[in-house]
Amino acid sequence: MTAFRAADILLPKNTDMEKWAAVACDQYTSEPQYWAELRELIGDAPSTLDLILPEVYLGEGDVQGRIDKIHQAMKKYIAQGIFEEHKDALIYLERTQNDGKVRAGLVGCIDLEEYDYSKGSTSQVRATEATVVERIPPRLKVRRGADIELTHIMILIDDEGRGVIEPLEAKKEGFKKLYDTPLTKKGGSIKGWLLDEGSKAAVLAALDKLGSKEVFEAKYGLSDTPVLLYAMGDGNHSLATAKAYYEELKAANPGKDLSNHPARYALCEIVNLHSPALEFEAIHRIVTNTDVSRLMTALTDKLALSDKEGVQKITVVEKGAHRDLYIQKPLSKLAVGSLQAALDELLPEIGGEVDYIHGAEVVDELSKKDNAIGFILPDMGKDELFPTVIADGALPRKTFSMGHAWDKRYYMEARRITE
Repeated sequence: MTAFRAADILLPKNTDMEKWAAVACDQYTSEPQYWAELRELIGDAPSTLDLILPEVYLGEGDVQGRIDKIHQAMKKYIAQGIFEEHKDALIYLERTQNDGKVRAGLVGCIDLEEYDYSKGSTSQVRATEATVVERIPPRLKVRRGADIELTHIMILIDDEGRGVIEPLEAKKEGFKKLYDTPLTKKGGSIKGWLLDEGSKAAVLAALDKLGSKEVFEAKYGLSDTPVLLYAMGDGNHSLATAKAYYEELKAANPGKDLSNHPARYALCEIVNLHSPALEFEAIHRIVTNTDVSRLMTALTDKLALSDKEGVQKITVVEKGAHRDLYIQKPLSKLAVGSLQAALDELLPEIGGEVDYIHGAEVVDELSKKDNAIGFILPDMGKDELFPTVIADGALPRKTFSMGHAWDKRYYMEARRITE
């Protein structure tokens, strides 16, 4: 059995689903106006917005008061009976993004006993980027005392043969449709169907096969290597929070059998890495308040930078001007990993702050400031993700982004996490 399995899934009934669904809490973190407009749009209608803590609010106001209101809203919704529970369920969904592309997924739950976000992890479920443990405590405050969980977690599988999720598209008309709704604020639309027993068994069998040691080792040309079947796409810190809460629960109940406790699992969506709707975009770097000449001298020495073509290319941007350089002494399988490792080592002595930038044009503009230098990185190929995580472990923070903020997962399904 793999770490992914069916879950007891809660969905609201007799509810305006467009107002029910809200985008992931870790989006629009510098745009309070987005969340204010969403609240105005939803009004008093039942909504997942009442059940989450948008991270834009973490550094301001009465955070604990917001958390208390979230817990109260959960209890109120349960008491009002707005949820219908689908026992031992898997949900096939099709998300039509704002650009018209359709991303298929499968909602169930992941076994937290099979997940380890620490560096060097060999668990079946792994982080793809470094986990910032300082981001866990405020999320943990929300999970403690919560009766239910919602999810914006997306986990990737490397299913090039398209044998797990994609066969469901041809069968969906025979499934019970659970929701079909537009989404707010450029979110596109989403449809979801409840899998029948035969299709559920077929999906889990396909995952078992994909996760077999023989298939894994043949795919990546490896031997005696622990299987990586599930790689985090979005929501790693939310899954890390669920893990922390479960470990906290075990520590507080020594000797108690928690093997079937609902907090052992976390609700999630799995998506095939090879979905044509799934696009990876590079996240670039800008270094400010630094001695540019000294930094470039040190980087050139550390990475053996030259204009002679090599495997790893970076584009250095000074005052808006581009210069392509190649890393001759890589520190990672990816250019972003080599650059980030060098910056982490050199900047404490040289001085400077790193910021992470979407869009090369923004790097161009910021590099025009005094004492600033930018680095434009190549897009990461999707086929590089699993081999790199297997070889190097979790990638450096801010290695890649999966699409725009409005394409991120919207909260829809819920699940009880208390007995």
